[in-house]
Amino acid sequence: MLDKYFPNVAANWQAFTESILETIEMVIIAGLISFVVSLLLGIILVVTQQDGISPNRVVWNIIDKLINLFRSIPFIILIVALIPLTTVISGTAIGVRGTIFPLVIGITPFFSRQIESALNDTNSGLIETGEAIGLTNFQIIRSIYLHESISGLTRMTTTTIVSLIGLTAIVGVVGGGGLGNFAIQYGYQQNQFDVTLACIIVLLIIVTIVQILGTLISETLKH
Repeated sequence: MLDKYFPNVAANWQAFTESILETIEMVIIAGLISFVVSLLLGIILVVTQQDGISPNRVVWNIIDKLINLFRSIPFIILIVALIPLTTVISGTAIGVRGTIFPLVIGITPFFSRQIESALNDTNSGLIETGEAIGLTNFQIIRSIYLHESISGLTRMTTTTIVSLIGLTAIVGVVGGGGLGNFAIQYGYQQNQFDVTLACIIVLLIIVTIVQILGTLISETLKH
């Protein structure tokens, strides 16, 4: 069946399966790094905002403006602009290793805003209660902000992973590996439509699995 409907995919089966694994690897590594960085930035934004538990206008403005700056740059341009720095940090600007840094830089601003939004949905009454009973800022962040926002954070993380999957396809334009690179190398450059279609199908499957798992985890945590 594969030979009949996807002959060029069958002819390059090993490269196709490797590209799928590369995409998954990029999503996992870049996603984990971005989650840690974005969670930290999101917490700082919420805590230091004007009505936060530790207002700091200077810190809030610096992080807020940096996030807005990087969010405004189209990802394909950002990749190219980061090539010199990526080469210094990763030793290469191509392949899976060369895509992790630009992927983290590209998705972190979006992820930070998602986390900030989830944390800001926390009931202000709970925060006031925590302050009234003498909880430290760290205890309020851990026991109130993060605990009460866990379901929302899960939904936001799911949304971000889906966006990250899309970015992994874009890095294929500059030789980043994964399904995007496979689709360009075989589907576009060699005019093999079945390859492009196969990449689309696999990406849709991955996105669907992520969304289903994210929804299940979010609903479970909510209850």
